[in-house]
Amino acid sequence: MPLASAAAVVTLLVSAGSSAGGAAASGGTTVAYADTATPTPADRPAPALPEPSGDRPVGRTTLHLKDEDRADPWVPKERRELMVSVWYPARKPSGTPAPYMTAEESQQYVAAHRIPVPPTALSEVGTHATVGAKPVPAPGGLPLVVLSPGFGMPRATLTGLAEELAARGYAVAAVGHNHEAEGISFPDGRTTSCVACADRNFPKVGAVRAEDITFVLDKLTGRAAPDTSGRTPSKHRPWALPWEGGPRIDTRRVAMVGHSAGGFSTIPAMLRDTRIKAAVNMDGNYHFPNDTPVDRPLLMLGRPSHVPGGRDGTWDETWTELTGWKRWLTVDGIEHNSLTDLAPLAKQFDIPLQNLDGDRTDAIVRAYVTAFLDTHLRGRERPLLDGLSARYPEVRFHTPRGVG
Repeated sequence: MPLASAAAVVTLLVSAGSSAGGAAASGGTTVAYADTATPTPADRPAPALPEPSGDRPVGRTTLHLKDEDRADPWVPKERRELMVSVWYPARKPSGTPAPYMTAEESQQYVAAHRIPVPPTALSEVGTHATVGAKPVPAPGGLPLVVLSPGFGMPRATLTGLAEELAARGYAVAAVGHNHEAEGISFPDGRTTSCVACADRNFPKVGAVRAEDITFVLDKLTGRAAPDTSGRTPSKHRPWALPWEGGPRIDTRRVAMVGHSAGGFSTIPAMLRDTRIKAAVNMDGNYHFPNDTPVDRPLLMLGRPSHVPGGRDGTWDETWTELTGWKRWLTVDGIEHNSLTDLAPLAKQFDIPLQNLDGDRTDAIVRAYVTAFLDTHLRGRERPLLDGLSARYPEVRFHTPRGVG
């Protein structure tokens, strides 16, 4: 597939709340792509996500959820609407490949972030899920992982991780937070843009996403959030069906994983909703008062600049308020958006995002996020989280001096 304007160095504006220091204040940073030659279509196979390492086929469905009780915080004349992609382990493939994103989503995202590829290139990315496949039997329900993407970024950018988890036996729901992404397509033909990108009120973004996650959990589990005593409003089975024909969800095993704005939103979401038992923040600066303890497991996984005493002090501040299981990891040679599908895809487009190989970066993210979720949702101890690994020497463990 040919690249657009590939003979020059091109920049990509990565999502807000991502970088440390002054870039965080302005809501973005700039990454330079190296010079590349423009190949002909015959030179390049269609781009595709790396295959999942799990042994189960992956099914996918897409849900349109509307909260009639809540005005949209960015466009108050509208009710809050969300698009949610759900992946799950399937009995067998359906034969209908799941699209990566719509052509309209690709066009908006590519244009807004100035990515040097044809406008619809991302709609042509190959995935490893099929639409409408029958889920595997799960008498006790599947553990659920909710994904929240970076600010301005479509939920599709976390598809590779979602497929990896689903192939390993998780149900995964990626939330498209309306008006917070460049490109969210709805069933009626609308494709909305990032209205919130003109505001960049990141504490508000975190609060809004916390509400969104609670609403999604209510819909997927068929039950309301517990009250302050931990009791649910009515009695339910420990599992629920998210939609007709969908897999059973174990409501006792729920985690949240977010990138950038989705990452920093894990804390307000956990504080709001006790159903979230564990969370992963992938390179998001925190934008909330760091004075409320969180006693549930949290993994902070970031690029090299996210080190103790680094330019972003919010990770140091938040670390002291994490009173449960916690880990602080960085990966050498990566950038902010390397924690998404853009790492392996940019490699295929010959516009690498980071020094570390894109496929290697993707494998590291999948390995450590999966190990964390296996440990805290399935009770399977993973030595990978105990310390430095000869298999992944790029990953560094941090314990700030003088803090908890």
